[in-house]
Amino acid sequence: MAESCIMQRIAVGYFSSWKWQQKLRKQELVKCEMAVKPATYCSRIATDMPLYESPGASFDRYLEDKPRVFKAIFPDKRRSQQLNEEEWRIQMLPINFLFLTVWPTVDMRLKCKTGGADYPPNVPKDITKVLELNITRWELQGLDDMFQPSQFTLFVKGALYPDRRGARTRLKGQLEMKMGFILPPMLKLIPEDVRRNIAETVLTRLVENMKNKVNGSLLADYGRFKREGPNNLLT
Repeated sequence: MAESCIMQRIAVGYFSSWKWQQKLRKQELVKCEMAVKPATYCSRIATDMPLYESPGASFDRYLEDKPRVFKAIFPDKRRSQQLNEEEWRIQMLPINFLFLTVWPTVDMRLKCKTGGADYPPNVPKDITKVLELNITRWELQGLDDMFQPSQFTLFVKGALYPDRRGARTRLKGQLEMKMGFILPPMLKLIPEDVRRNIAETVLTRLVENMKNKVNGSLLADYGRFKREGPNNLLT
């Protein structure tokens, strides 16, 4: 009986010591991750297209109809839902990076700004109206735990506006997409230049896809907006 009690005490002591060692290891791992600078990848793109406005159907008034603008840029209703007056949740197309495939879900906000107040960088203050686009929340799906990056951040910010300062009105815009994360151990063996080339290629394709939608479907929808006439315009 005494020997049994002694063995139990030894087992309990060993288990407590093991748990304490595991806790210390986790703390050290967190400290090491905080000391490691996250890998950051970025892509920027701009658009500059002729914009043909008509009396009573200015592009400013078109931008005020944010649900319509959103639908023109993201036409697939199956992958989006409206959360409130300015925000939508989007299930983005899968992103393939190295051996990983992830399905990001993002909350995107469209907000109109006027009078030069709090305009995005590089947008002149005398522009009459700016539609600002940015991500307010994101979530990654489809990754196993061993491939899950730590300290992942996703940044998307853009602006779209009519520029009437020249002889002809032009549609101008800018979009920046940035992601940063600490790589999981399985991917740290891949050379940094290879990782960067692949990551920036992926981001460039994403922003170019959005640019093509602005240059194509958005301008096409604005054409329909002009043809609808004064009775269908926003008041």
